[in-house]
Amino acid sequence: MGEILDLVEARLRTALGEPDARAEVTFLGTDRIEVLRFLDGDVVRYATLGMSDRPMADPTSPLADPVKGPRAELVLSVRAGIADTDQVLRPLAVLAASPVVEGLIVAPGASLDLGQPLWPGAPFTSVLVAEPGGLVEDLELDAPMDPVCFLPLLPMTHNEAAWKRVRGAQELQERWLSQGTDLRDPLRASVALD
Repeated sequence: MGEILDLVEARLRTALGEPDARAEVTFLGTDRIEVLRFLDGDVVRYATLGMSDRPMADPTSPLADPVKGPRAELVLSVRAGIADTDQVLRPLAVLAASPVVEGLIVAPGASLDLGQPLWPGAPFTSVLVAEPGGLVEDLELDAPMDPVCFLPLLPMTHNEAAWKRVRGAQELQERWLSQGTDLRDPLRASVALD
């Protein structure tokens, strides 16, 4: 399945340019997860590589299908030079390993919580998984495999995460939009909530 990751990395390079750094993390019982860093002016983007090697499986299913099922990688974009965001590499790898470790299917609208700041001093311990297709187009694979989706991650403060649990992802995103929230600001405050 290594050829899938080669195709994924090629798609990331086509969309984001050449990575200027990469790190790898291995968790017991899982495959290696790499995190690639891409600089784009005043924005730094971190993308996982390895999560899509296997399809995500329904945790209630007695047998995981080794071919069919959703595949994804995660992409986080933040403003460069404001905070030590390079410390997000391990937390991102943890999130990318969650389908294997915790049996999760990561999909748009989901919340992923680390229980600790994404990087030192970050006001965020969780992220909202956004819709794919904007920054990096889906990567079609040979049938019967599902395409690889590149899911943007939007950092959430504790209050935003709690509000999202009650009101839903769509309402939180609408609130961010109506308030003009800079979701790439690594030190931003929580949006005003009801």
